[in-house]
Amino acid sequence: MTDILKINVGPQHPSTHGVLRLITELDGENIISIEPVIGYLHRGLEKMAESRTYLQYLPLVDRVDYLGGFFTSYAYCDAVEHLANIQVPKRAQYIRVLCMEMNRLASHLLWLGTYMLDLGASSPLFYCFRDREVILSLFEELTGQRMMYNYFTFGGVRFEVTNKWLDRILTFIAQMPKNIDDYEKIITGNPIFKERTIKKGILHKQTAIKYAISGPNLRASGVNLDLRKSHGYAIYSELDFVPAISHRSDSYGRYEVRIQEMRTCLSLIRQCVLWLKANEGNSVSDIKPFNFKVSEGEYTSYVESSRGLLNCYIKSDGSGKPYRVKWRTGSFYAVQVLPELLKEHQLCDIMAVFGSLDVIVPEVDR
Repeated sequence: MTDILKINVGPQHPSTHGVLRLITELDGENIISIEPVIGYLHRGLEKMAESRTYLQYLPLVDRVDYLGGFFTSYAYCDAVEHLANIQVPKRAQYIRVLCMEMNRLASHLLWLGTYMLDLGASSPLFYCFRDREVILSLFEELTGQRMMYNYFTFGGVRFEVTNKWLDRILTFIAQMPKNIDDYEKIITGNPIFKERTIKKGILHKQTAIKYAISGPNLRASGVNLDLRKSHGYAIYSELDFVPAISHRSDSYGRYEVRIQEMRTCLSLIRQCVLWLKANEGNSVSDIKPFNFKVSEGEYTSYVESSRGLLNCYIKSDGSGKPYRVKWRTGSFYAVQVLPELLKEHQLCDIMAVFGSLDVIVPEVDR
């Protein structure tokens, strides 16, 4: 046994994709312990809600997860709509789900590209960014923004979609299955990738449940829980899909689930686009922001985001501002389980395991 060495991984390490610090104790190359230190990116997003009206806070919720702004925006709008008894038109619900599934696909593409870069493969990054760029251009055409969209609002969406925009989506998703096949040709059977991920960072089903893990990380441990299927919120109960699942429980299994989920996204996007082209109606909100108030009460909304279960809890005192807003995000719990996953691993495995969890640090710290 050599002398125990304590090192810091981060808070400015490029592979953490944010300011996250991992205090790591090493015996040679072997990990003795690892302690995540969070809070470097805390912005007080929950406290800021208490000094803003419901509408003023809406643009800020996109910052909870800057790669999944449509998920956080939906969670917040859904909670306010339930408290204020606002009915959302069906067409608006389809547009919301369409945007969320495109957002999920874009998020998974960024994860795949950067994860491969962390493992030393640079080519997939460029292919993933090529495809993600198409989605961001579509978002920019619809909302005016590539990120931080501020497109969902109470009672619907801000702008109607056009048939031309929907046709561009159909063209894109027609090409994507081949592109995903190309990703798999490069990655799935690659012996170096398999060596770095198979039986690395094993997250057993019981441990995942104990740590409240959710989303793709949970389904990669053999737990078939997807809120889109089990709860059918928005209009998911009307869509035909099968949640992606793997029983490997390791880093390779988490890769498998996200690859499958990309294909599921394409199916859901296509179903939404075809419904929108076949059904006309109103989707633009007519809620007036002036003197907008919410009835006294509390409500918790839930969303299956690209990183797992996303909750937005709102407590209202009947005024024009929230009394309390609380966010529950998947990345926060994924960080907490990291010490369990890296037991009896080596230093080189840290980023191979950590990257497989798809943690976004702003979502951890808020």
